[in-house]
Formats: sequence, structure tokens, C-alpha cells
Amino acid sequence: MSFFSDVERDLVVDARTDLADGVVALDLVSHNGRDLPAWTPGSHIDVVLRPGAPGERLERQYSLCGDRADRSRWRIAVLREEKGGGGSLALHDDVAVGATLRVRGPRNHFAFEVTPGTRYRFVAGGIGITPLRAMVAEAAAAGADWTLDFAGRSRATMAFAAELAVAHPDRVRLHAADEGARLDVAALLGPPRTDTAVYVCGPARLIDAVTAAMAGWPAPALHAERFEAKEFGDPVWPGPFEVELALTGSTVTVEPGQTVLEAVTAGGAVVLSSCRAGTCGTCETPVLEGEVEHRDSVLTPAEQADGAVMMVCVSRAAGPRLVLDL
Repeated sequence: MSFFSDVERDLVVDARTDLADGVVALDLVSHNGRDLPAWTPGSHIDVVLRPGAPGERLERQYSLCGDRADRSRWRIAVLREEKGGGGSLALHDDVAVGATLRVRGPRNHFAFEVTPGTRYRFVAGGIGITPLRAMVAEAAAAGADWTLDFAGRSRATMAFAAELAVAHPDRVRLHAADEGARLDVAALLGPPRTDTAVYVCGPARLIDAVTAAMAGWPAPALHAERFEAKEFGDPVWPGPFEVELALTGSTVTVEPGQTVLEAVTAGGAVVLSSCRAGTCGTCETPVLEGEVEHRDSVLTPAEQADGAVMMVCVSRAAGPRLVLDL
């Protein structure tokens, strides 16, 4: 079961913990000590680092990686990225215990639920361990058949690595590059299986390698969450197209080089958005009519083929017209 919430709330930083080189955990609690909403493995929250108008807000998405049974707090883990957009640096350098953070969510586009008879293979790269940590806990509690292969530059940079290896020595394999223990994805996964689900999160090159290794597998077997936007070429419909806003009856034109989100927002529609790169799922919008060229990293191939929703920050019309439930 997945939870989706667009509620924004102010939470207090109750604790800061250095998990690994360049990775800090922030424990967030409510001002009044009340329990926070429940969440499911794979959930994330949006952290609002700079409020403002759409396009001016600075937001970042972080997976919840604490104990789901502890409703008193949410925990996120933040990798310091010197060459990023500034969000991680602000959380590392400017946020102390006692500070207040504005957050939205939780939301889940990387849902996990144990199914009897299914084997689970978790593959993590670097900070990609954060959404998988709760999945591992869920699988272990259910007595499922699972393994975790966790790759990183060194053990010192791999958050939760020692904890997981000690707790599950027969199921967790660490692949530290500085020890020569590189992860061979093809050898790990082997031939296609119909009883196995693979969950992967990490750098684009890792997800691409897993995707390539699973080319002959049943499509539903692969579950991936990307922190980086996919690369796409020119749109399949290069010219302008119309978008009808069904709730108001108005129509806007999306010009080449303009996003659907920009056009509908200018036309008066209110659409929540965050990453604007197709990786977070915040701007998911129901599609009532028309063909969509999906350019997001959130929806599964089956969901994209269904065409019931689109991420309006990056996806486009594959023809002259769309009707959206806006």
C-alpha cells in the first residue's frame, strides 16, 4: 500500500548524525510531540529550502530511511554534493538541531510490498541505499527470500553499510571499489526468472546496467528509482500543441521549448511541482484524452503505456492535443 500526501508541515530537527563520510542523517519531529503520518517503504518527502513562487522555490526530495514503527520522527539521510544545486550544502552547513524545516509529503512512487513466493534482490549504489533500507527491514520481518548488494566508493562512504552487514551477514554483500570488490550486475542477476523482483536505486550508470542485464526478464520484475533525470532526444511531436484544461474549459498552447507545466500554470492552473526534472512525481496529472510522450523517471513502463497520468514538468504530447484534468 502506498501513501500520497501533499500536506506541508513545519518540523523540528531533533538530531543530526554523521552516518558516513559526506552523509548526515536528520531526525525530524513535530513541534507538539504528536505522531507523524505513517509511511511505506520507498516513501520520500520534499524539503522546502527556499520558499517562493513556482520556479523560484528550492526543494529537494529525500527518502525516509528511519524506523517505520517509530511514528514520533522521520529520518532522512543527505549526501553532501559540492557540485549540486546547493540543497545538500544548505542542509549540511546551515541546519542545526532545533532548526525548523518545511516539508511536504510523504509520497511514494517506489512502492514495496512483500508478496508470498517472491524472491527480492535489492541493489544499491551510494546514497541509493536510503529507500532500500526500509524495504530490507520489511522483507526481513516478513521472512522473505532476499539479498542486498550495496556498492560504493569505500565502506567509509556507504551509509548504513556496517549496520546492515552485521544484522544480516548472510544476505548483505558490500562492494567497495577501493577494495577491488566491484559489483558485477550481470553475474549477480543471472538468467531471467519469473519469481524474482529487483529493486535498484543509485547512480544512473548502475540503474542503466541493471536495466540492460534484465532485458530478457518480465517487465514487472524491475523496480527502479532514479535521482537523476533520464536523457532524451528531440520530442516526437516537435511543434506546438494544445492542452485543454477540463476543469475550466480553457485551452493553452504549449510552444516548442516550453513545458506543459509552464504553459498550464501561465493559463491559471494550479499544479504542485518540485524537481522539474521528472524524478519526484509531485506534478503527476491525470490525462483524459490524447497521447503522451513520457519523459519522466517515475512511472513504470506499464504505467506509461496506460497513459492515465503524466508528469507535466517534462512529459509532452505525442500529437496535436491533450486534455488534462486541471
